[in-house]
Amino acid sequence: MTSPDPEQQRTEAAGPLRVAVIGSGPAGVYAADALTRQHRVPVRVDVMDRLPTPYGLVRYGVAPDHTRIKGVARVLRTVLEHPHVRFVGGVEFGSDLTREDLARSHHAVVYATGASVDRRMGVPGEDLPGSVAATDFVNWYCGHPDSELERFVLDSEEVAVVGAGNVALDVARVLLKTSDELRHTDIPQPVLEALAASRVRTVHLLSRRGPLQAKFTAPELRDLLALPGADVLVDPGQVDIDPARIGGGPPELSRVARAARTNLRLLSRQAGRPPRGLPRRLRLHFWARPQEVLGSDRVRGVRVEHTRMDADGRLVGTGTGEDLAVGMVLRSVGYAGAPLPDVPFDPVERTVPQEAGRVLGPEGRPVLGDYVAGWAKRGATGVIGTNKSDAAATVRSLLEDAPGLCDALPEPVPLERVLDERGLAHSGYGDWLRIDAAEAEQAERLGRGERVKLHGWRAYRGVIERGGAQETREDSAS
Repeated sequence: MTSPDPEQQRTEAAGPLRVAVIGSGPAGVYAADALTRQHRVPVRVDVMDRLPTPYGLVRYGVAPDHTRIKGVARVLRTVLEHPHVRFVGGVEFGSDLTREDLARSHHAVVYATGASVDRRMGVPGEDLPGSVAATDFVNWYCGHPDSELERFVLDSEEVAVVGAGNVALDVARVLLKTSDELRHTDIPQPVLEALAASRVRTVHLLSRRGPLQAKFTAPELRDLLALPGADVLVDPGQVDIDPARIGGGPPELSRVARAARTNLRLLSRQAGRPPRGLPRRLRLHFWARPQEVLGSDRVRGVRVEHTRMDADGRLVGTGTGEDLAVGMVLRSVGYAGAPLPDVPFDPVERTVPQEAGRVLGPEGRPVLGDYVAGWAKRGATGVIGTNKSDAAATVRSLLEDAPGLCDALPEPVPLERVLDERGLAHSGYGDWLRIDAAEAEQAERLGRGERVKLHGWRAYRGVIERGGAQETREDSAS
């Protein structure tokens, strides 16, 4: 029989460890899951978000026609329904609540705010009307409440999407699908109607490098190539590559090589197919780097330079190129983190500096009680599932520190008191369930799939206000 751990006994005697998780996307919810799955330290977790809806990029970043990936929300839902987890929506960290506020009510804070800022191309004309971040378009078609319906009119016949990652492929695919093909998805009805009126007929996908360096995955590429109403045009010369040149090496390189071979095989097969004369088309331009967005009052085109890899593996220009007569440019060249008030930030890496998930201060020492998970921790890399192991690693560090955290704050005040003192109204999990039910009812009324998202803050507030008084869970607040 093992003797009791004195540190564990001391933590239990001090009451539950209270943790605030900032952000209710996969990283934040997986952090709450890791905290509540362990039994060494009793915990109470408040998952906080500025939106009244949870799930982050699962709800507002995954393309509406990727219904299988959206199924992750069902897993995340079970975490938010744990008796020791509470969802606190409508509260923004840094403006509504500060780190100083949370230092009174929680022993620890886990920052899981993602990477919400799009990277820029850095070319002339990038700020012309009609040149926008792909993230803005994704927010629009995913029904993010911050996105206005009038943001995208889609009155240009030709559009350029800059980037060769999965988001770029999502954007191109949504632009090229018909409204009938999207009707079964959860896309908001006003957005579906705007897409039905779209004049877009040609999408140019621009990749600075070649097909072997593309970041998109094979499933995303297959979805794009399977578009029923669009011809996908691939230049045979750009995919005429001997697969034997894609080497093996260490396990990680071998995995990358296998993915590159699969993509090359799919693209080569597509290059050998003649166009079918479909009403819409996608042109893949590898080795094409935007040099300038053309136009005076709005986007009238994009100038691209052809590129190649030199002997040292560096991307260089060839001095040749072409102008594409597009009326809109959507850049999808990566995400970056944004600094949070009173939280250390690395402006070069665009992440929160950390070691094993512990936030590091200016002197490189851990900041007591501050932790980070997800894209804010490692940058915009990995898939949704990557956040699970990432969050678990952060939580292990937090639990190791639990005795010292409880000593530093022996008697935390209830979060409700802090919110009341700040005069902050907030929404809860019950309000989210009402929104969820309203979206299911809307889908049934419109004859469209399982759910149709509400559009805009006004619709969300209307559902919450009709729901009456906020519901709270006493077991979470005790």
